[in-house]
Amino acid sequence: MDHGKAVYEAKQRDKASRKKSTTVQVKEMKYRPKIGVGDFDTKTRKVKQFLGEGNRVKITIMFRGREMQHPELGRKILDQVAESADDISKIEVYPKLDGRNMVMVLVPDREKQAAVAKAAEDLAKEEAAAAAAPPVEAAVEAEASDEAAVEAPTGDMPEQDMTEEE
Repeated sequence: MDHGKAVYEAKQRDKASRKKSTTVQVKEMKYRPKIGVGDFDTKTRKVKQFLGEGNRVKITIMFRGREMQHPELGRKILDQVAESADDISKIEVYPKLDGRNMVMVLVPDREKQAAVAKAAEDLAKEEAAAAAAPPVEAAVEAEASDEAAVEAPTGDMPEQDMTEEE
């Protein structure tokens, strides 16, 4: 066998294996115990985006000064983040206090993401089907209003006074 051909084929195999592989990055999002609602929502939305891209996310709660006396506040924030991203992720490393930081790691869960995507697709199909066909109730109401218009007096009959007779 030709040595040049063997080297060429080995390079092609390596290139193909690199093409199929994916690199998983660890993204980090830092929170504080006294974070506001708007900042929390923005950071959590970004965490969901990272998970959707297939990256791991390391969530860090940074404590300063007297905040160290209340680690339950940090744990509460981490639980809220995990709950909001529960439909597309799972917890790999549960929250633990590491010096002045509390750390948790979330990883994307492909099965949950596929289930969410399928549910969204089914909902879109139902909405498209509902928009394409006119609702049955509207057709029944239209027929009823047409019949009522036919039965209404046309003005040929004299009006009767509806007062009480004495």
